[in-house]
Amino acid sequence: EQAWLADAQTFIQETLCPTGKEPNNELTQLVIDCVKMMWLSQGENQGFTLPLSYRFVSVQNLKTHQNLPCCSHLTWSSTAYQAWVQGAGPNGNALPREQLLLLGTLTDLSGDLEHERPDGSLYVKDNTGILGCELIDLDLSWLGHLFLFPSWSYLPPAKWKSLEEGHLELWGAPVPVFPLTTNPEPLAPIPVLYPEKALYLLTHRMRRQVQEANLAGKLIRLSALIKSQKKEYFVLTLGELSPTDSQALNQVSIMVQIPAQMVWYRVFWPGRSYVLTRLRIAKTRRHHYHIWTTIPSSNLMLLKPDCVRELELELELLKDKPKPPSVPTKSQNSKGQADLVRHSRVLHYSGMVTGVLNESASLYLLDGQLILCLAYQQIRGLKRMIRPGVSLELRDVHLLHSVGGGTTRPVLVPCLHGTVQLRSFSHQKPEILSSHQVHGTYLYEQLVWDYQLGLPTYLWATKALEKLVCKLCPHVLRCHQLLKHSSPGNPSLALQLLASSPDVLTPPDSPIRNAHSEILEEPHQCIFQEYTQLQTPYTFPDLLTMMKEGQHSAWANFDPKALVPLPESAYLTSYQINRRLAWSWHCVLPSTLQPAQVLVGVLVASSHKGCLQLRDLSASMPCLLLAENSQPLADPRFIGCLVRTERFQLVVEREVESNFPSWKELTMAGFIQRQQTRVYVQFFLTDALILPVPRPSPDASTTSAPPQTDSACLEGQSRLFLLSHKEALMNRNFCVSGRASSESPMPTLSFHVSGSWLGGTQRKEGTGWGPPEPLGSEKKDQKVFLIFLGSSVRWFAFLYPGKVYRLIAPGPPTSTLFEGESSSQRPLELAGCVSCLTVQDDWTLELGRSQDTPDVLEISRELPKSSLTHLLSDKFPDSLVSFSAKILSRTICDPPLTFRRRQPGNTGTVKTCVKLTVALEIADYEFTPHLNIYIEDPHLPPPIGLLPGSQVHFSQLEKKISRSSNVYCRFCSSTSIQVLSFSQQTRVSDPLPHIYLAELLQKGQAPFQATTSCHVVFIFSLQIMWVCAHCTSLCPQGRCSRQDLTCPTQTAISQASIRFLVEDGTAEALVTCRNHHVAAALGLSPGEWTFLLDCVRVSGKLALHFKGPGAESESPARIHEPLTLFLQTLCTSPSVLRPIKLAFELTRRPSDVSPREPPRLQQFQCGDLPLLTRVNPRLQLACLSLQEQEHSSTLGAFATSC
Repeated sequence: EQAWLADAQTFIQETLCPTGKEPNNELTQLVIDCVKMMWLSQGENQGFTLPLSYRFVSVQNLKTHQNLPCCSHLTWSSTAYQAWVQGAGPNGNALPREQLLLLGTLTDLSGDLEHERPDGSLYVKDNTGILGCELIDLDLSWLGHLFLFPSWSYLPPAKWKSLEEGHLELWGAPVPVFPLTTNPEPLAPIPVLYPEKALYLLTHRMRRQVQEANLAGKLIRLSALIKSQKKEYFVLTLGELSPTDSQALNQVSIMVQIPAQMVWYRVFWPGRSYVLTRLRIAKTRRHHYHIWTTIPSSNLMLLKPDCVRELELELELLKDKPKPPSVPTKSQNSKGQADLVRHSRVLHYSGMVTGVLNESASLYLLDGQLILCLAYQQIRGLKRMIRPGVSLELRDVHLLHSVGGGTTRPVLVPCLHGTVQLRSFSHQKPEILSSHQVHGTYLYEQLVWDYQLGLPTYLWATKALEKLVCKLCPHVLRCHQLLKHSSPGNPSLALQLLASSPDVLTPPDSPIRNAHSEILEEPHQCIFQEYTQLQTPYTFPDLLTMMKEGQHSAWANFDPKALVPLPESAYLTSYQINRRLAWSWHCVLPSTLQPAQVLVGVLVASSHKGCLQLRDLSASMPCLLLAENSQPLADPRFIGCLVRTERFQLVVEREVESNFPSWKELTMAGFIQRQQTRVYVQFFLTDALILPVPRPSPDASTTSAPPQTDSACLEGQSRLFLLSHKEALMNRNFCVSGRASSESPMPTLSFHVSGSWLGGTQRKEGTGWGPPEPLGSEKKDQKVFLIFLGSSVRWFAFLYPGKVYRLIAPGPPTSTLFEGESSSQRPLELAGCVSCLTVQDDWTLELGRSQDTPDVLEISRELPKSSLTHLLSDKFPDSLVSFSAKILSRTICDPPLTFRRRQPGNTGTVKTCVKLTVALEIADYEFTPHLNIYIEDPHLPPPIGLLPGSQVHFSQLEKKISRSSNVYCRFCSSTSIQVLSFSQQTRVSDPLPHIYLAELLQKGQAPFQATTSCHVVFIFSLQIMWVCAHCTSLCPQGRCSRQDLTCPTQTAISQASIRFLVEDGTAEALVTCRNHHVAAALGLSPGEWTFLLDCVRVSGKLALHFKGPGAESESPARIHEPLTLFLQTLCTSPSVLRPIKLAFELTRRPSDVSPREPPRLQQFQCGDLPLLTRVNPRLQLACLSLQEQEHSSTLGAFATSC
């Protein structure tokens, strides 16, 4: 006990006694007596008169050594504390108890008294320091006095608030060390005005009669505490003590704006009665309001009826009470808008905080049901107390239902007219909150006070920012970097990602808050009274969710019957149907989603796939970017930048392995054996917002962004080169340096480029590059061959022919670094290349600038193209060609070199390839020729962006000539592509040109597909047959004729063809129609055609060949059958030999390089004179569609031929 008393005396002298003065034994004894009195009051002191287990703690010790939340309750027994712990809830998160004794002076001044401006905050102070505190029920007489605090809790600053200080929560009334001196009662009652007369003086401006007045009344309302750069103030409203019905509206407002009186805000409790002395009438600036205000000599006291008397005025009150000013109602633009407007409800509410939704955004969960938004009041001091377990009293708050924007719970929000008061502290320790819940306080305040966001928009913005944090933090950038508030010349990164322009968040016609109007105007008007349910503008889904939604949409829209539609599918074999379904694609546009989605991610270059990717914490998504004028993205400085775009195409390529027996089973999903997708996104750079990622702070322990390509290294060297060609990205065999010679080389993803050095090596000088080293005449225009493998593969997406790049090597300069590779284990002999260089992993690339090459001749930016003569000729097979083309179709097929016949029942894996049909882009050609391009292993899967409708430049394809003399191209190791424009899945096809047949015989341009109006002259042949859908064997009576019965299905399909001669007066052509077009050629209705097919089904095949005026069938024995006789009659009747409108394509493709048939001599009889002339060979056409001429008869064929 003596030791404890000695420690106590030392502590008191050092901490509480005035510095520089003699020890105060009286103070020491008073403190010990005070502690002893409180200790003995608990009843469980176990015979000890002093709390020997407790130790004194100073403010400085708390701030320095107490790093965990704690509480101390001197007067509580163990039983009381355990009951208190139970009040913290079942989670066991109660504040731990420490045995500490805290003493200090309670004050509202935080520092130097001469320069102090009180703001209403409370502090506990001793000789070692000062610490902020919170007290629920303050008595103004306590200020400036020394107290023992028997029950309190201390919360140190959170880790993310290391620059701030902790604070105290004072649980009960403090115990004064010295007896408090109470203010003596006034000798005479204080003359006061009650609200009715005070309101009369305001209304009639009777300032000459009453210069100052004392006001008394019951506290009806307390506004928020307004803090601005110039001043701080709050407004209280007093009412009658016991109002009658006629006096219910007699309420008078008083503005308190003296800094020393801001602490009064902690004293006022609604429902209590007060007296405020020496008030004056003043007019608010920039407004018409007259209001009672305090002056520096004003005082506040509780109303005691015996100490006051009502002041009598000389003038009688007017009988007609002043009417409150009318407020114009807001007119609605339309009845529709008025129906959408909702009205909030103003109420009082008391509840407990049960969760923290977002501490920085001042969003909390109240009683597990309501969202409490405190962002529209300046409550920084109170906000540090709010955590689960805190009880709050809300007065004059707005209740809003169905605010929208993703918020489903009702919301309580106080405006400046209402107040939020603390009614009890929490028993719990502060929760460990996620990053997005604790950072960005100033940013959210900007949204409310600078951008004037309404509540629905604010709640949506907080959710959107939380989603952005979850997408990007902490691996892309730190949370505090993303949620940093805007400052002059430094816009907030989060706000730039949140909205493309400020008008999106705050429309020009949005109401602007005014504090005086919001507090004083009657009837009350604020931005929360009327609101409309917010339709979520857009969302920021993570990339993984976006990819999954795209896949879901792609498979939901996967309809085999739409991809292989009737009536075409009814004539296709099982192999043909499954090949058609093997590949398809689906495009998801953000405008088709509800709500719309915004794409956000960091741009990275993948060294594993050689493509650009957008990345967030959930996934990486391949992307394809086009800059302006259809130029690709060639600047590596974009690596590591944040990308935001609202306009993009989410492409989903579908690959399906199926075994549909025939078209009848296309609705049965069980025949799909395997399905997979490839998802990527494509957009234009002009539609995207590109933001550089802030660099991490020096003490950052992790990288906040992928490495960007800059030249910020202290030393290094570089060299410019002009890229002339880039080869394909594929697996190649390389001998890696240092590998044992006995090991076989492993395939390595790599690519090559060739180009020319532009000048000599340049060394690093400051932030730029020095002059290039001089070169001899023999070293000028040096050709270079660069090999990219390993991590350097990431540069593949940025390298394009015709552009100048700077190759940068960090580290000490070496004179021969770029001269060649002396240690290469794979020497390459390339014509014209003096050096072969392997690009190292730590080397970087930059896009050359125009000022880098002032002495170089103008570089041609045109893409290399082969001439049409060279491309479509039978010469130079296996040569390399380049051209630009528009992709017309993309299918899965057998490789062109696979000539083996598919054997029925062969279940072995068949090698597949991708076939692109393209239309060449040739200048001055109205009708461009078509060409097939094949992509095989090892170039599968094809590069992204090769979709029907896309315009692509193909460089150095291998030209081939098939056995049927058709020119086609295939990908090889030297091939590279450049997408020039994106595809549109909903594109509108151009109508086919209408021509005369003679135009196809001209030596100039001719369309590959067109329409013509002509007349059917003669039928050459007609064939109808039923075949097995699996093996294509004949199916008499619908049964496969194969003997081994190995077909997995017995489904039979019909196939038909007809060949006839047409002419239009300028030329004649031989037309071949197949399958459902045969019915149109014969003029049969769908029912008649079905009946005809059923008749042929019995025999399985019917074939007619017409020669001259007669006809003979394939089987002379069946020539007199009724069906054969009917078809003979039909094919020579006017219902078939009629005018038609024919859509066709040339049977001889533009890529056919076989010799054309020369004109033949033919004799004609003109009267009695024979004429001999040269006649061009008949055109060979394939029918695309056949329609009746408008003046043709609409009678059915059966009716006209019978």
